[in-house]
Amino acid sequence: MLNNFETIQKFNKEQLEAANAAAATLTKGLQKIAAEATDYSKAAFEKNSAAFEKLVAAKTPDAAFQIQSEFAKSAYEGFVAQVNKMGELYTSVAKEAFKPVEVAFTKATEVAKKAA
Repeated sequence: MLNNFETIQKFNKEQLEAANAAAATLTKGLQKIAAEATDYSKAAFEKNSAAFEKLVAAKTPDAAFQIQSEFAKSAYEGFVAQVNKMGELYTSVAKEAFKPVEVAFTKATEVAKKAA
């Protein structure tokens, strides 16, 4: 009986450690994602401001149309690249955060098989 208690206690400790590791990894990953989103927002704002200044300085409607077209294309390409990058970050964070949980689940499965 004492051996079972020690096994359960060890198992619970391992589960808690796995949950703590997952939470720490998730927190770091979300901070990285937030920093990336902030950087993108700042860069986009600067590009938008520069495009607006060019647009205001345009001498003809054709020049304004050209500036707007180039800006729209650039903004779209930048957005698509950022969406892909953010998707990769989210995927990476999820994989890293749940590795400790996966290991703990595997150990729990092994313990359950031995107990049965």
